[in-house]
Amino acid sequence: MIDEVPLIQTDAFERPDPAWVEQLRGTPTGFLTDAMGGDGALDCRLAPAIAEQYAFCGVALTCHAGPADNLALIHALQSIQPGDVIMAAADGFTGCAITGDLVLGMARNRGAVGFVTDGCVRDRVGLQRVGLPAWAMGVTPNSPHRNGPGTVGRPVMLAGRRVCSGDVVVADLDGVVVIPRERIAAVLARLPAIREAEAKADEAVRQGAISPGFLGG
Repeated sequence: MIDEVPLIQTDAFERPDPAWVEQLRGTPTGFLTDAMGGDGALDCRLAPAIAEQYAFCGVALTCHAGPADNLALIHALQSIQPGDVIMAAADGFTGCAITGDLVLGMARNRGAVGFVTDGCVRDRVGLQRVGLPAWAMGVTPNSPHRNGPGTVGRPVMLAGRRVCSGDVVVADLDGVVVIPRERIAAVLARLPAIREAEAKADEAVRQGAISPGFLGG
């Protein structure tokens, strides 16, 4: 039927200036959350599937696959541009993996720099070989279906936060932070002062400080 809703609905979106992304690269996630008023991190239960493969900085490409399904994620492969981070919403379902090494290997081949899901992943041995940092709520050998429906490019709720395609996503040992695209310029403007304050505080501790300066002691 011509009015039948497609299984996967894909929306185009605007990506941020690549120069902005580059300026954020290597910035500690703690600095980024400070620049956003102490907020911006995803659920602390997220963890890298491979402990030593955790860091990335890139542009969010969202997909909503839902529980026990990965059809939307498969379709999202076609939308990947170099530097993208796939943000795959599984509605928090952890009864099976949303993906494993084969799909994430294809994502890496298309230029993805990271993967985040509020579901699970599988194939740790293969994921280690692939080398794409993959953050998830857990690891399980159970496999998903490929039925749909789903979306690609539309806003999703993932690990406690609304994520839109075109946001910037940064991960380090402390966790995963999402910077909304409309806030990137403001975050970049605040970072110099945050870096300077952190550097002064670090130096004070090295010099033997025993309490924060604001206490006046």
